[in-house]
Order: sequence, then C-alpha cells, then structure tokens
Amino acid sequence: MTSVLGYVRVSTHEQALSGLGLAAQRTAIRDACSSRGWALSGLCVDDGQSGRTLDRPALKDALQRLSEGGADCLMVSKLDRLTRSVGDLAALVAWTESNRVTLVALDLGVDTSTPGGRLMANVFASVAEWEREMAAGRTRDALAALRAQGRPISRPAVADVDGLTERIAGMRAGGMTYAAIAENLNHEGIPTMRGAATWGVSAVRGAAGYQRPVPRRQAPELPAGRRRTRA
Repeated sequence: MTSVLGYVRVSTHEQALSGLGLAAQRTAIRDACSSRGWALSGLCVDDGQSGRTLDRPALKDALQRLSEGGADCLMVSKLDRLTRSVGDLAALVAWTESNRVTLVALDLGVDTSTPGGRLMANVFASVAEWEREMAAGRTRDALAALRAQGRPISRPAVADVDGLTERIAGMRAGGMTYAAIAENLNHEGIPTMRGAATWGVSAVRGAAGYQRPVPRRQAPELPAGRRRTRA
C-alpha cells in the first residue's frame, strides 16, 4: 500500500490562526488517500510560511522523512502550497524521481509517477510564473501611462521632474561624482526618488540608469537520498 506524507501551508499568521485554509487542505488530502486506498502516514504543516522558497521547517522535515523511506508519496492539495517557483519545482520533481518518491498535486491532477505527470507539473508552474510576470508588467505599463498624463502616483520620483534624468546624465558626463550630484540636488531642494528624505549616491546612480545585477537564484538544498532501492 502506498504510504503518503501530506503537506499543507498557509502564508500568513492570520490564516494559520483561523485554521480555515489548513483545514481545507487537510480534508482534501485525507479524502484523496481514502478514495485511492492509500495510507496517510502524517501531515506536515507550515503555518505563516511563504511559498517563495523551499526553506520551510515542515517541508524540510517532510523531505527528510521521504528521503529516509518514511513514505512513498508527497501529496499537496494545491501545487502552489508546495512552491511558486519553476526552478524549485523542477528541482523537487528531479529529487522525487531520484528518490523513488511520487509527488501528487490534487488540484491539477499531477502525479509524477508518470512521465505525463512530471510534464504537467513543470508546465503548470511555468504558466503560473508567466501570469505573475504579465501582471507585474501590466502594473508597470499602467503607472507609466499615468505619469505620461501628468497624474500623480503616490510619492514623487525622478520622472515627475522634467529633464532631471537628462540633467543628472549631463552632470555625470561633465565629471561630477555621484556624491557631488547628490549634494547639488539636495541644495536645490529637488524632489527625491520615491520620496526619500535626501538624495544619496545610490539614488543618483539609479536616476542615471544604473541597475543592480539580479542575483542568480541558488538551487534549493534538498536532503541527500538515502532510500533503499525497492525490490
């Protein structure tokens, strides 16, 4: 009989206190195990934990137990309860395969014991990330349109002062340091980026077009597989 570890998660303390989100996830997992004739060996609960990374206490415990042969399957009621990252999901799918563990997400019908199930898991995560990026892009476009119309958007920014970006670029081209430019703008009382108290070196660099390199996302640390090969 397949042995299952259920995993449930809510992202806020308020959700954890109400218990509503956790209860629904528990019920879905118990019902699924019952209907399939699988044994539910335990439920691992992360309350008030973000899904942005896999660095969560209960999830770590679940993966450790699975790696040691404590169960055959990790089951979640919804895939986003497990992870919201395409990279992390891909790592988890590869890890479950190498450890002879099945990953099941009930909401999407994902079952990584099959090639189709592994494909579905990665496709759905990719679509979810694409939707988030599209939503963020729509927000940026809407704010840009409002600025173009001269309408205020919360706190002042460089774009609210005509010609300021070009002026800063000109001062840099003329040999002024970022610190000197910041001092000059503060002396003139020029509105600062995003409502900061005063101009600083980092604010001037940002206005001049500098963008900090995006750090490469590190691969998640997953337990080393110690499961015995099945006969």
